[in-house]
Amino acid sequence: MATPMADDLKRAYHRTWWALMLRGLLGLVLGVFIFLRPLDSVAAFALVIAFWALFTGIAEILNAFELARVVKHWWVLLVSGLVAVGFGILALIYYPLVSLGFAVAWVSLWLLVTGILAIYAAYWQRKYGLQWGWTGAAGVLAIVASGSALLVPSITLAVLMGLIAGFGVVSGVVLITGALKLHKLAHA
Repeated sequence: MATPMADDLKRAYHRTWWALMLRGLLGLVLGVFIFLRPLDSVAAFALVIAFWALFTGIAEILNAFELARVVKHWWVLLVSGLVAVGFGILALIYYPLVSLGFAVAWVSLWLLVTGILAIYAAYWQRKYGLQWGWTGAAGVLAIVASGSALLVPSITLAVLMGLIAGFGVVSGVVLITGALKLHKLAHA
């Protein structure tokens, strides 16, 4: 015998399974599109970065003015917004070089910081008598990858787009599978 709570849950599943299905299909289509049309995808990625900076900057500027009456250092948010808007405008004027250069620099910086932190962790692991070799090797590898990312930006962008595409495909399949199971559960 079904309880009222179970019936409510079934109705909720019945009403919402399609949202998971839609997200899954979108992720799958996006991932496949990136794999099939990598150059178009890189161009779109550059536009996403530029527009993201513009919209984020505008939102920060508006938020800064709203907070001006209650927050002492509201101007920091204003400066951040102005920088983001400036970057977005430059990224559109010098499309796609500024956006793609930013993406490559960001990946390189992330790898460098990760490598430094891993080497630091390996130092402390060694000092405390723990296994440190793999951590240190991963740190050195991340630093080498950081330099390589800057030296060969085309490969960096290809790897980045491959990761985005792979995430889209995997998450799409998982979401579609979840949606189908939810739909089946709602009709059980």
